[in-house]
Amino acid sequence: MPAVVHQSRRRFLSLAGTAIAAAQLGSNAAHAQGIKAASQLPAIRPGMVATLGPIKQVTAGEISIGYAEAGPADGPVVILLHGWPYDIHSFADVAPALAASGHRVIIPHLRGYGTTRLLSPTALRSGQPVAVAADIVALMDTLGIPTATLAGYDWGARTANIIAALWPERCKAMVSVSGYLIGSQQAGRKPLPPAAELQWWYQFYFATERGREGYDKNRRDFARLIWQTASPKWAFDDATFARSAAAFDNPDHVDVVVHNYRWRLGLAQGEAKFDALEAKLATFPAITVPTITMEGDANGAPHPAPEAYAKKFTGRYEHRLVTGGIGHNLPQEAPQAFAQAVIDVLAGA
Repeated sequence: MPAVVHQSRRRFLSLAGTAIAAAQLGSNAAHAQGIKAASQLPAIRPGMVATLGPIKQVTAGEISIGYAEAGPADGPVVILLHGWPYDIHSFADVAPALAASGHRVIIPHLRGYGTTRLLSPTALRSGQPVAVAADIVALMDTLGIPTATLAGYDWGARTANIIAALWPERCKAMVSVSGYLIGSQQAGRKPLPPAAELQWWYQFYFATERGREGYDKNRRDFARLIWQTASPKWAFDDATFARSAAAFDNPDHVDVVVHNYRWRLGLAQGEAKFDALEAKLATFPAITVPTITMEGDANGAPHPAPEAYAKKFTGRYEHRLVTGGIGHNLPQEAPQAFAQAVIDVLAGA
């Protein structure tokens, strides 16, 4: 079944509508406007593109970042951010479409993936969310990119959220799968209902040394299991999985992943230099940049309901539900819908 996009725009066309929206979403939300759709992209079929081309490497502060690039050097910049346990090939079909429409597309491997490496052998292999976001800001600085449209899912969406909240001048617009993903250690320490805790089983596994050893020993099997449970209707083949799984051979991968989940539970400390930024994120700040949030109708990974986060987006905003059995890795499963969202949000910025 082909993916179908259902749009839910936050437009306020009457005083009555404004009052209802303000009551449901909070007073700030009533000032938000919808996203005006841009022209339609040519058809994109999942799996059309086998490779993103050569990986470039650049030193950005304390880290060497590997990234793919496509499109004209002078085009409006779009940075595509992948999640766990995936890699830049989630955007194999999205990136060429955006490049063909005139955008400069940057697709970095996050820390712990591919050829991205922390330079100091003694540096904490941190998966702290703000550290990952700071890597992307450092990449933008190094490449001379003052502002960009950020688009991602899972860790990538969370990274985009953090940049939009802390450094809104660097984020022109945003596409965020599963919406508002900013968290805090304080929130992570609070127990959830049993059904929700079950969905997060892997973070409890990573909280143990047995879990760390098991993940290190079984990286590919573990990742394949997550792919299958997070996207139960996605019939990916072995070649598609192997293309991304190579990124998990990064020597920092296990440490970064385990630290991320231990940090969120309050079981591991982050870096002191980020304490002030974490304090700001712990207030769950609103995001003001133009945003399209997205969700697949078959997402088997933990994710919040759209109505729970809509009021966090106080600028131009729209939510899109993508049906047709689309799971957690939305850009790879529904590249047409994801690429179109990027085009649309940028047109409305």
